[in-house]
Amino acid sequence: MIKINSITLYVISKKLKLPFATHLATVTDREAIIVEVIDSEGGKGYGEVVAFSSPWYTEETVRTCFHMLKDYFIPLLKNKTISHPDEVTPLLDKYRRNQMAKAGLETAIWDLYAKSQEKALSRLLGGCKTKVPSGVVVGTSNVDEAIRQIDLYLADGYQRVKVKISPGHDFNLIEGIRSRFPDLPLMADANSAYTLNEIERLKELDQFGLLMIEQPLAHDDIIDHAKLQKEIQTPICLDESIVTFNDARQAIELGSCGVINVKIGRVGGLKTAKQIHDIAVQNGIQVWCGGMLEFGVSRAHNIAIASLPGFTIPGDISASSRYWAEDITTPEVMVENGYIQVPEGPGIGFSINEKSLNNSLQFKEIIRL
Repeated sequence: MIKINSITLYVISKKLKLPFATHLATVTDREAIIVEVIDSEGGKGYGEVVAFSSPWYTEETVRTCFHMLKDYFIPLLKNKTISHPDEVTPLLDKYRRNQMAKAGLETAIWDLYAKSQEKALSRLLGGCKTKVPSGVVVGTSNVDEAIRQIDLYLADGYQRVKVKISPGHDFNLIEGIRSRFPDLPLMADANSAYTLNEIERLKELDQFGLLMIEQPLAHDDIIDHAKLQKEIQTPICLDESIVTFNDARQAIELGSCGVINVKIGRVGGLKTAKQIHDIAVQNGIQVWCGGMLEFGVSRAHNIAIASLPGFTIPGDISASSRYWAEDITTPEVMVENGYIQVPEGPGIGFSINEKSLNNSLQFKEIIRL
């Protein structure tokens, strides 16, 4: 049983080692909220709000999430005793959407609960792997720069590469990469850059043997994606379209995709992420764990969910050193021979690097319950 005494919200910011570019935005400095939940016994659990500073990926931002957490979601926990983290999502669903704010709080409670049970979070979720394969994202439309980055990442052992595409920055980019790396497990992420009017353009990419094209059409669509999937050979992967369990169920029933990208923050937490994994496996749909340029706390939760058996495609779970001069967790996430070890210690299996957290701190607020 968990009785929460206080919750601290840490707003932090760090500069990325390399700018991360899509056709929607370029990120150079990454803000986030670290959620620290402390129970009546002094136990601590950590979650991370992965919204960006501006609403280019979803409608949420760091500021809106802080507001929702402080003024709406955290007050729902006042005088509540939680017997299992699965109880948190129905409680927070009193208020609509705001999935990333919900996920930051829900995952912190999962970490706290796992620690109270002296069990690894991965095992509590049903994970069975001791290590998970790691993929990486290349965020540039310049062919030479993309090849340069891929060479470095393959030398580091990464097993799969994702590149960002958009109309005018697609065929030549993929062709150039394929010419240099004919056998590379490669996928393309469109971030909703195309419409059904560009079916022929997308068909041209079939020749490159891509693992998938991620979210080619509108961010909130599953119907047009079903039409597109009938026309192209490359599996469609849905990302932004899958915000709830019902989104996943309906997309599967419509034949809108062959793959689903599971992002804990986008779907509101670990409970829903696991439900989407389960229904996908039942229906022969592949799943993989997407990334959000996270700090170590969210990266640790991603490792835990990726340890479930249905996650067969290397996820966007890179080493901490891929993004940061110094992460906020210890030990930092490391990739060895293309894999990340799944921690065996209680909870997420990582501790907070207090010095790094404080060095990146912009603001914090303690909320007593």
